Amino acid sequence: MTTTRPTPPHRLATTVTTLVVPLLVIATTVVVAVSWTPRLPDPLAVHWSGSQGPDAFGSLKDAVAIPLLFAPLFALGMWALAFWAGRDASTRRLAAGFSTGLAVLMSVVVLGSLAVQLDLADAADAPGINDVVAWAFGGGILAGTLAALVVPRDVPMPSTAPVDPTAPRTALAPEERAAWTRSVTSPVGAWVGGGAVLVVVVLAIVLQVPALLILAAGLGLLLASMLVLRVSVDARGLVARSPLGRPSVRVPLDEVVAARVTQIDPFGEFGGWGYRVGQGGRVGFVLRKGEGIEVERTGGRVHVVTVDDAATGAALLNTLADRARGGATAR
Repeated sequence: MTTTRPTPPHRLATTVTTLVVPLLVIATTVVVAVSWTPRLPDPLAVHWSGSQGPDAFGSLKDAVAIPLLFAPLFALGMWALAFWAGRDASTRRLAAGFSTGLAVLMSVVVLGSLAVQLDLADAADAPGINDVVAWAFGGGILAGTLAALVVPRDVPMPSTAPVDPTAPRTALAPEERAAWTRSVTSPVGAWVGGGAVLVVVVLAIVLQVPALLILAAGLGLLLASMLVLRVSVDARGLVARSPLGRPSVRVPLDEVVAARVTQIDPFGEFGGWGYRVGQGGRVGFVLRKGEGIEVERTGGRVHVVTVDDAATGAALLNTLADRARGGATAR
């Protein structure tokens, strides 16, 4: 593999979508909240118990503490990831989507919980905020999706250079066609994710917060999109797709620098299971511990996919990449 990796592209767009926009959202939230001070009760409600009324009271500072402190720090972390390791567009999209989405979600919760208290003499008379929470999740998901969509795509970076000669190959006759495919699931991720969905559903029932069911449904879709995978190597290159079609990994043959087998530790290297961004900006589907295919791609990008029989897939990918560039097809 190469030792020097190029600087991630689109750093200005990364800064705007991942840092500037979330900070503007939070700043606007704080300005609006402060402007409402004359119309808010003192003390004001800062916490609600399910569908019931408020059960904790405090100052305006208490109400805006989370968006004022946590969301900007989260945005800064996402920006640093995308700015320094975002060689692949999926890394930049994930960073922009989560950063902007969280900022909008928290801002809607804060402003919505304050709005229901405007002109009240006693904050204890404030109604429940189930609708506010629902709007917050909906707004956060929509804003995060839009932020991810405006992130610039990766431009094609085809290469005519030979595939790394030290990478494994498989023997193919000059006119022989070949393809390889495997399916992979994540039992651990399914148990952990399924448990999280169950917890959210139980909380929605116990706390009488129907809006949490939206979160449970979202988590279920996320599991379906990230914990079941079909991996193929053929004339298209490497293709790894979830049942929903997104997210996906596609590495065309003319962008393969080298494919190899690697041993992957999901939690240690990627912080969990699913479609992940890991150490050094590596991206891909990490569904279980063990062997997988690691593809070094033009532009300094690295994709990983945990899958059985990774040696066969990696060797075939290198061989087909050789053939696509007019090189040798057998070793």
